[in-house]
Amino acid sequence: MAAKRSSLSKRKALIALLVSTTALPTLEPVRPAYAASPDASQVSSMRRRNEFVTASNRHATKPGAHSASSRSETLTVTVGRHHFRFNAAQHEADAATHVTGETLIRQGVVSVLDLPRIAPNMTVQSVNGTGTTNYFLRGVGLNDYTQNNMSSVLVYYDDVAFPLARMASGLMFDVASASVDPGPVGFEHGQTDTGGEVSFRTADPTAHWQTGVTQDIASRARSRTNMFVSGPLLGETLAFRLAAQTMHGGGWQYNPANGDHLGDADLWALRAKLRWRPAEKTEFMLTGHWVQDDSQAIGVKPVINFLPSRPYPDLGYQQAAWDYRQAFSKLIGRSPGLKPGAHDTYWGADLKGSHDFSFATLRSISAFETERVGEYTDQDGTAWATGNNYRNIVANNFSQELRLESRKKTHLQWTLGAYYNRVRMTQQSYFDFTDYVPTRGYMQETSFGQNQQTFSQFVHMRYRLPFHLRLLGGLSHEADDRQLLDLRTVQFGRRALRFRSTGANMNQFSGTLGLQWQPVDRFMGYFKVSRGVKPGGMTANNTVVQGQLDPFKPETVLAYETGFKADIVPGRARLNAAAFYYDYHDQQYIGTYVVPGYGPLGRYQNIPKSELWGVEFSTEITPLRHVYLTQNLGYLRSKFLDFQAVNVSAVNANYTRTGIWAPIYTDYAGTGGMNPKLTLNGSGSYRHRIVKNYEAEAGLDWNFRSAQPMTPGGTGDYQLPAYFLLGAHITMHPLRGPWTATVYASNILDRQYFTTSSQSTTTYFRIPGPPRFIGGRVGLTY
Repeated sequence: MAAKRSSLSKRKALIALLVSTTALPTLEPVRPAYAASPDASQVSSMRRRNEFVTASNRHATKPGAHSASSRSETLTVTVGRHHFRFNAAQHEADAATHVTGETLIRQGVVSVLDLPRIAPNMTVQSVNGTGTTNYFLRGVGLNDYTQNNMSSVLVYYDDVAFPLARMASGLMFDVASASVDPGPVGFEHGQTDTGGEVSFRTADPTAHWQTGVTQDIASRARSRTNMFVSGPLLGETLAFRLAAQTMHGGGWQYNPANGDHLGDADLWALRAKLRWRPAEKTEFMLTGHWVQDDSQAIGVKPVINFLPSRPYPDLGYQQAAWDYRQAFSKLIGRSPGLKPGAHDTYWGADLKGSHDFSFATLRSISAFETERVGEYTDQDGTAWATGNNYRNIVANNFSQELRLESRKKTHLQWTLGAYYNRVRMTQQSYFDFTDYVPTRGYMQETSFGQNQQTFSQFVHMRYRLPFHLRLLGGLSHEADDRQLLDLRTVQFGRRALRFRSTGANMNQFSGTLGLQWQPVDRFMGYFKVSRGVKPGGMTANNTVVQGQLDPFKPETVLAYETGFKADIVPGRARLNAAAFYYDYHDQQYIGTYVVPGYGPLGRYQNIPKSELWGVEFSTEITPLRHVYLTQNLGYLRSKFLDFQAVNVSAVNANYTRTGIWAPIYTDYAGTGGMNPKLTLNGSGSYRHRIVKNYEAEAGLDWNFRSAQPMTPGGTGDYQLPAYFLLGAHITMHPLRGPWTATVYASNILDRQYFTTSSQSTTTYFRIPGPPRFIGGRVGLTY
């Protein structure tokens, strides 16, 4: 009997040990490549479904854990089936798209220009083939060549806002995850905006030592190298991460006149993070980064020539023409033989701190970013000196954000914060018009300074109601003030022009109000109304008359949105959908200002009233074992309701016929907007263990964009044709090994397509997209 009691006591002790072990808070899933890490809600769900396969003890990594018990009793879980990522986002009332860094790499999304491959109703377009990029979400965006105005779609890296999008160039490496959130934003963090935001999370320091390197080599001597090292410095208190990237080659254009090569990348980037946890509830993260970009630009392809006296040959798809005169090289202080491209330096640092006060968490984000841009472009795409441009930009941005966030698991959740940013900028733009006679025939410089500061305050609340309802509300107030100072234009050998300083300011409220319904854990529906605002600004490029400097007004968007998120079959089928309607007032638009005797020039203006509406669908499906599918669909329609402007095509046609530049106005009320109506992107893969301890994956990814008018009412040459791109990859890796190997192809059908278009002096041109690239990638991580 005593032996039986002893055996029973041992069983009870074992059961108690197992129960206490499963209650530990640190869960480290061991998973095959590409499988998802379960969050807390998933773990709870898996426990209920008894989907645990194995459990074992490992060394604990929880910060502040010092007892022998906690160091040795961390639960390790292996999940025997596929689970979708970002489950917490399924309970957020938005239409955001979330992807992991691993997915970005697998689908070849290695620059911001590739982001439309992963989100619906999104376009990202390079300006004149340069490193300046403009973002558009649901048709809301600003085509800002000089980058002296705030983007309609803000870019964030690790919670740091970049109101000048170009400052974020070269930072898309060592990325842990990315998200694209359309619609008015700024009610819970950062700065208010009308179009939405693109947010990147880069990898943080690790509590254990890790190091890795990835080498990617592809067609046309294209090379990308990524590496990192991460680990503790002082036990669990201090940790660091150092990551770097370098890119070279890949140029696919050449000059048929002399065979010169164009388009090679030449970029070096470095990021360092230092994390300090002086106490269990306090954390500081210091981040610094540096980017040197000497990459060449993509040459423009002329479509319409407005100067018949300077003819140009019909260029093939992979051909580009440009010129660079010795007199111009002396004027700008660059070496002879310069090709279109950049000589840019970006660097910055930010300090983030947080402390948990139990009832709420206080967060602080202090950041300083700077850019030094030197960029030469041949904007007419010909061998004539009619539109050559070189610009210098020196800009600094300081920002400070304070945020107090309540605990998550309460009936009332709230966020209270304030944001401030200040920009100081100087720019010089040089133009070579020496072959543009008799209209110009000289070289020119336009220079200016700009000061800007923004201060905003925001509050956001979520309140849990009966019947599985939750009320959402947010309010933001923003004051923005900017001044354009000391602008002058010097036409060398002719005259010097000086202009009055001008400014723009804004003092407006924005807000959001919505209702969320969560009847079951796997389904959530919502409806919300949001008002977004964006500051006005000034045009500052190739200025010859004071009227070009008239400030444009702030824009506002009243957005109505409804949608749902559903895990129809957990781990098998997920469907998210949204429908929206935008009442758009004073939309900011780069229009045309015709100077008699000089020609058309860009000037920002406001479209008094327009509307946009559309739908979006995102799906993840595992229809069969080992088969994984994703699909995003965006359908968007827009219309101008009140809009009169210069008709670009009519002005150009009149000049071609008469040789006289004269403004011709058109009423565009009732005309469709300037956005693609349909975007489709997705991926499909098959993953299977081919031999013992090894897994292989074969996959496809695709991207479709319908035709896009580039001017109001644009057709023919003023409309970008639709395109469809297809990519493929095959990957192999050990289930528990340090390496992975991939063979891939982008634009595997070798389609000829165009990403954007614009006009400069004598030419209306398009920017071609890259042809087929075939490459291989090898990664090693320890």
